[in-house]
Amino acid sequence: MMKKYITYLLFFGFPLFGCQSKVAENSAYQQNWMQLEQQNKAIAFDADVKLSDAEISLDQKLFQIRKDFLAGAEKQKISLYNSSFNELKPLIESSRLFEIFQSMPKGGLLHTHSGGITDAKWVITAARKYKECYIYDQADTKDFIFGQLAFFQDGKVPKGFVSLDQKLSSEPGFEKQLTELLLLKRESLCTYSDYWIEFEKRFTRISLLLPYRPFFKEYYKKGFEDLAANKVQHVEIRYVFDELYDFQHGKYPLKTSVTDLQEVVKEIQKKYPEFSLKLIYSSFKFLDPQAVGKQLETAFELKKEFPDVISGFDLVADEAAGNSIYSFREDWAKLNELSKKYGVKMPLFLHAGESVSVFNKNMIDIASLDNPRIGHGLNLIYFPKTMELIKKQNKLVEVSPISNQVLGYVSDLRNHPARVLLSNGIQCSINSDDPSVYGYEGLGYDFWVAYVYWELDVKALKKLVFNSINYSSLNESEKKQSLTYLNKQWDDFVKEMNGRLK
Repeated sequence: MMKKYITYLLFFGFPLFGCQSKVAENSAYQQNWMQLEQQNKAIAFDADVKLSDAEISLDQKLFQIRKDFLAGAEKQKISLYNSSFNELKPLIESSRLFEIFQSMPKGGLLHTHSGGITDAKWVITAARKYKECYIYDQADTKDFIFGQLAFFQDGKVPKGFVSLDQKLSSEPGFEKQLTELLLLKRESLCTYSDYWIEFEKRFTRISLLLPYRPFFKEYYKKGFEDLAANKVQHVEIRYVFDELYDFQHGKYPLKTSVTDLQEVVKEIQKKYPEFSLKLIYSSFKFLDPQAVGKQLETAFELKKEFPDVISGFDLVADEAAGNSIYSFREDWAKLNELSKKYGVKMPLFLHAGESVSVFNKNMIDIASLDNPRIGHGLNLIYFPKTMELIKKQNKLVEVSPISNQVLGYVSDLRNHPARVLLSNGIQCSINSDDPSVYGYEGLGYDFWVAYVYWELDVKALKKLVFNSINYSSLNESEKKQSLTYLNKQWDDFVKEMNGRLK
């Protein structure tokens, strides 16, 4: 009898024990998997966001719309991931998602530049109205470039310039050519240096328009109107100061730019009362420390007079061609001294890491400076200790996905470094950088590419939108008021979309 029992156990018992052991192993594996998944979610940038039932419903609807869009693109064999923004722009504009993002409240635009904010086609039309506006229609020289638009304060028109209106009237096809000269399109990747040269030419072509005071006011009014209509309630411009002038009074003091922009904002607020503006005084990385030191002093003077408008200081231009942030260390060391002298603080909002090279070490400076926000920060992922410090210091990275693709830093936006930053808990905001140069207005396009290419959800979108106010330069009172408005706009958007999307 005992022998039969042992035989039964050999044939049936051991396999049963083996199954139990495998079940236990699978259960432990599953628990470890789920635990790791939760731990990863817990350190993500949006871990603190809790969605309402209405937001969860909208999330499910947007997920399905994106899924259908991607399936349709694949069926039509559209090269969604290897095409440039300009090639995909018509597809984006015709998509259901784009309509949704255009109507989504976007909070603040924290990273854009003077000279890159207003529609290029409008610039040509508006400039043409002035009989004093000229265009350079000869080959490039060391002084001027083909397609450069200009007003001339002294009335002396240099050789090679002709009336813009007469040029457009006599050559009907030239307006299209000029528009192309004001836009930058990445149809295929080209060399890094050449692309920045072409990029900077777009700013050069309108640089002699903006100091003319009547055009200056028109330019910013148009730019702000477009942003406000696109549900952007707050704007911070990296602003390069220049003396304005007109033909009746000549030059105006440097501060006239600030007072004129304040008047423009008041005009915008008649229709969009929530709209607000801050200026980040900007100098250039290619200047030497002494020149930047003088610019820094001027920035303090303006901030003392306009503490609610001037919010900080930055250095712009190509990081590969300019000086490192570290090379200006003597200027940064004087910040406390200047703060005591003028009675105001001057936080830095430096461009850093707009590069794909580990040899660009500008990110290392950021953790040691009073620099609450970082412009671009593309190569931050190459400096893990710095990334850890920036997270601990709660600094924000201003991400501009379309700009990064057009300038050739990221070809396939699925590989954008911001995806790594977000999953590692680095706070970010979405920005357009220089939309007029890239051929679009507003922030809807940048949110579209972030949502589609980075596989975001409503939780991430909400965090990105609210980050743009929480990390803005608004003072505490202004911020509280702006957040109250944004919360209402967001709730209304969620409700409206849930009613519209079935």
